[in-house]
Amino acid sequence: MNETDVSYFFTNVNESEKMEPIKDIDLNRNWNELAGQMKDSGGFVAKKVGVGVDILEKMVSDKDCVKFLSFPACIVATGTRGIVKDLVKNKLVDVIITTCGTLDHDLARIWSDYYHGYFEADDRELHRKQINREGNIFIPNKSYGVILEEKMQPILKKIYEEGKDWSTMELVWKFGEAIKDEKGVEDSIIYWAWKNHIPIFIPGPTDGAFGSQIWMFWQDGHKDFNINVLKDEQELSRIVFDAKKTGALMLGGGISKHHTIWWNQFRDGLNYAVYITTAPEWDGSLSGARVREAVSWGKVREDAKFVTIEGDATVLLPFMIKSLMERI
Repeated sequence: MNETDVSYFFTNVNESEKMEPIKDIDLNRNWNELAGQMKDSGGFVAKKVGVGVDILEKMVSDKDCVKFLSFPACIVATGTRGIVKDLVKNKLVDVIITTCGTLDHDLARIWSDYYHGYFEADDRELHRKQINREGNIFIPNKSYGVILEEKMQPILKKIYEEGKDWSTMELVWKFGEAIKDEKGVEDSIIYWAWKNHIPIFIPGPTDGAFGSQIWMFWQDGHKDFNINVLKDEQELSRIVFDAKKTGALMLGGGISKHHTIWWNQFRDGLNYAVYITTAPEWDGSLSGARVREAVSWGKVREDAKFVTIEGDATVLLPFMIKSLMERI
């Protein structure tokens, strides 16, 4: 039952034997039963979490379905990076669409550490100490821009020797190959995407430190080096038009979510969609738009299985993917 399916209730409102009663959650039962209990609990967002895991299970189990994952870079600065890595490592997704910062954080954390901080920190003091704050995470300059410049420029020189025109998908895979012998590489999303041949598309490739390093390389005597985003679009069109079915797990909004649903409208929409967001609907933003709105655009099919889950993906995703993996 989708988030818009109210006809069943109104048809059977006076036929209590056909309605599903609210059930209490029992913590004495097994972990892998908890998502199902949450669906049965009628507990506002808890029910949506349970429905979301059910949809993900159907999507992952559907052999005809090409599975998209979209997310913003911010979660890769957190421990949620490990959940995304496991999805890629275990081939539970087929296509990733994300932002440039995902490459920044994933690469930087191979070579250096990020640190626990707090939201209420004195940002003027942090700036003087060359520490960047992302929410309650502290990222020293030496762990971000400095280390990326040191490590990326030699890799770009090697890539340049192999070719001058690269899609973001190709470039990400080349970096995955280049880092394969680094210590801690098995924690990397990029590495597993390369190893498992899972494409990562970056529709905004210059909006981050990774993109800035490419610009620095370009202006330093390599002006025939090109990021060809239209090659990405060509590959996305092939994936979408060849797919019998498509589904998407979308975390947060912005360009990653929009590029996912935008391309899927050309095949009459997603068959499965699970969306996790903290954004409000009333401001008309893409990030706040519920999945049901995408139905009006043809980006999600009218008969699709879908749900919008309001909440923080760093809280919800570990629970949902743990439940999913135990089921399958």
